[in-house]
Amino acid sequence: MKITVIGCWGGYPAKNEASSGYLVEYGDYRVLLDCGSGVLAQLQNHMKPEELDAVVLTHYHPDHIADIGVLQHALLIGRFLGNSKKILPIYGHQLDEEEFKKLTYKDITKGIAYKEDEPLLVGPFTFTFLRTKHPVPCYAIRIELDGQSIVYTGDSSYMEELAIFAKDAKVLLCESNFYGHTDGSSAGHMTAREAGMIANLADAHLLMLTHLPHYGDLQQLKKEAGEVFKREIALARSGMEFQL
Repeated sequence: MKITVIGCWGGYPAKNEASSGYLVEYGDYRVLLDCGSGVLAQLQNHMKPEELDAVVLTHYHPDHIADIGVLQHALLIGRFLGNSKKILPIYGHQLDEEEFKKLTYKDITKGIAYKEDEPLLVGPFTFTFLRTKHPVPCYAIRIELDGQSIVYTGDSSYMEELAIFAKDAKVLLCESNFYGHTDGSSAGHMTAREAGMIANLADAHLLMLTHLPHYGDLQQLKKEAGEVFKREIALARSGMEFQL
């Protein structure tokens, strides 16, 4: 498995970058996790939109889905140009029915519901889900293939269940939208130190801090996570790649 950071900013994209978006690949199969603002522009540094095989969404806040409509129109234009005739599946939860309906567009994309208590097969991958603590329904995602696992927390305040869900993950993409001197729980977000706590309890191999804030010294996030997690820590950046 290969994972590439397409966008990693919380709330809105930094200049010339993107909010949440992560590309997971195995062979020729490509899955996009979340599709926030600016993601489609950054994605095209790595592939054409019509080369996507699936999209899986954690929740429906704009910084995670803003480019879904843009992606749909890119695929529509590509259809007119004869680039592809396949229908792209977009997986999301149905706890917000109006947002879920938007995932289906003409014969271009098809919204497909996932459920927390049912594993989901997407190409060669097995996906499982855990509802997180966030102001709107949101799900963490675990992706498994051949004994390797990637876990993406989506958005959440601290909850020990995430550590159980992320047990032995090779890569843990954990949101760290706040510094240690602040409390992000009411906003449904974590500090970098809390991200380190989850990685430590999960015995993860690599912690990638993401959903980054737009203020302060981002290196401080890495220092704070390192107070409790002693394995490798990476600060997400656009274009960063990891091969499992």
